Amino acid sequence: MNIIWGVIIFVVILGFLTFIHELGHFSTAKWRKVKVLEFGIGYPPRIFAFRRGETEYSINAIPFGGVTKMLGEEDPSEPRSLARQGTASRILILSAGSLVMLLFPLVMFSIVYMVPHPVVVGGEGIEVTMVSNDSPAQEAGVEVGNEILEINGKAVENFDELKQIVNNNLGQEITVLVERQDEEQMLGMVPRPNPPPDEGALGIGLSWARTITETEWLLPWDAVASGAKETWDMVDATVRGIAALFQGQASREHIGITPVIQETGRLASMGIMPVLQWTGLLSIFLGVMNLLPVPALDGGRIAFVIVEKIRRGKRISPQKEGLIHLIAFVFLNAAGVMLILYFDLPRIFSGLNILP
Repeated sequence: MNIIWGVIIFVVILGFLTFIHELGHFSTAKWRKVKVLEFGIGYPPRIFAFRRGETEYSINAIPFGGVTKMLGEEDPSEPRSLARQGTASRILILSAGSLVMLLFPLVMFSIVYMVPHPVVVGGEGIEVTMVSNDSPAQEAGVEVGNEILEINGKAVENFDELKQIVNNNLGQEITVLVERQDEEQMLGMVPRPNPPPDEGALGIGLSWARTITETEWLLPWDAVASGAKETWDMVDATVRGIAALFQGQASREHIGITPVIQETGRLASMGIMPVLQWTGLLSIFLGVMNLLPVPALDGGRIAFVIVEKIRRGKRISPQKEGLIHLIAFVFLNAAGVMLILYFDLPRIFSGLNILP
């Protein structure tokens, strides 16, 4: 799959998630009788817009975001303003976008499990899907797409066998027979006893080279239970991943836009189910991130409502709150640009393939 299609798929996924996020805010605001001035997908420049009733609907050129602009978001002087609503109502409206993103995977997976779909029940061959920088595998010359055939002369047929052999030889050199482009090559490397977080002793990611699948579907109650479990596992993994990011423990290979696009392209080449799972994970990640108590994010606006409640209804001035959100918005966007410049541009200019 080429880079253009990979980027297109990622933009479509992001655009859809943005839409359901803003739709959560929009529908909840309408339900609570708050006047919605604009419902837009993307950031300006504007492509086109039309007005229906009291709301303007717009499609904008930059797909990384959206807007549900409500009357009086910080100023309660207007009768139908957001700020005029009670505490519970404001928190509900402000959190609705993220709540929809957290509930979407549950609904999606429950439906998917009820429809006949292929399920991976096993596989043949162990393929390298990721190689960390400065890892024993990279130094030995292991590349993405290599198939691992043997370790120390012993054939490895599953992940448990590979893990056991590696763990039994921590700090000792091992020989790994790999196959690349129909040619076999013997490589030597030393598994690390104390690898960086999320990298493993060799610093590689693995998957089946050839999967074995069966068609499966579940009864509605079993499908909902399976969907709920998968969604919860994703929420747990997302929270732990965000915690590792803020603690500085996340691998730099996972930071930036290029790893996300790379993973999107890889999963898209495997079929619809991996893409749906990836979409669900991105939905949960964005939903959780948006609830963080950071100004300009939904969680930051909710924090102002909670502070007001603690102060027994004494509001922070609309001008001051609006300025804080504006400064934070500019800072977050600048930080995003800096991350791209620091992590992604060097990957591109060093010749890294964004997509496999």
